[in-house]
Amino acid sequence: MLLDAAEEALTMVTAARHDPALRIGLASKFYDDRPGHASIRAYRRAELAFMRWQVRRGVLTPLESVRPGSGWWRSVNESLLRDACEADRLAAGRPGPASKPAVARWGDFLGAPSARTWYRAHNASIVAAYLEHRHLCAAEVPVERFFMDVAMARLVCVHALVIQPRVAVGRLAVAGRLIGDPRWRGADMFLSLHNILPDRYPLTGISIDQILALENHGGRLID
Repeated sequence: MLLDAAEEALTMVTAARHDPALRIGLASKFYDDRPGHASIRAYRRAELAFMRWQVRRGVLTPLESVRPGSGWWRSVNESLLRDACEADRLAAGRPGPASKPAVARWGDFLGAPSARTWYRAHNASIVAAYLEHRHLCAAEVPVERFFMDVAMARLVCVHALVIQPRVAVGRLAVAGRLIGDPRWRGADMFLSLHNILPDRYPLTGISIDQILALENHGGRLID
């Protein structure tokens, strides 16, 4: 029996759940070229760069491992993957309506790729997952919870640069839109804490004050 788009997406994500490398492969595959459609390959850069850092830290490692990963980071990442996969399956002709608003946003991106539609899709998935799995934060140390919130705030900030650059940065609106484009490295500065935080999980032996002291000037301006 042919699965509907939501069921097939769930099957795909479940198969990758316990293997971080398969998660990255699944995320990357979404951005492969589709015959007859505009290329979206350049949009994968920002998402995969952050996922690879998550893998290096160990937050996507299965919870049953000797050094388990993070239930929160794993769940949020899985929601993002599932939403994108479902939109891809719908675009490929699988039956069923979009199961969540974020899935419809990813469909909009596939139909008309741009920095604006990418952020609407990506952040719809992340914000919804962030709220859905907020209860899992209780298991995290304070500095990890701090970084979760900073990462979310900066995602919203860079989103504003693209959709409302004049509101976000006034006379620097043109530059802001270019800096925020996920296809270019300029967007990396908005998550620059990943250049400060150790590539390990959990974040023991470091305090919020130490992280703030190490933060670069660009990060301070953003915050």
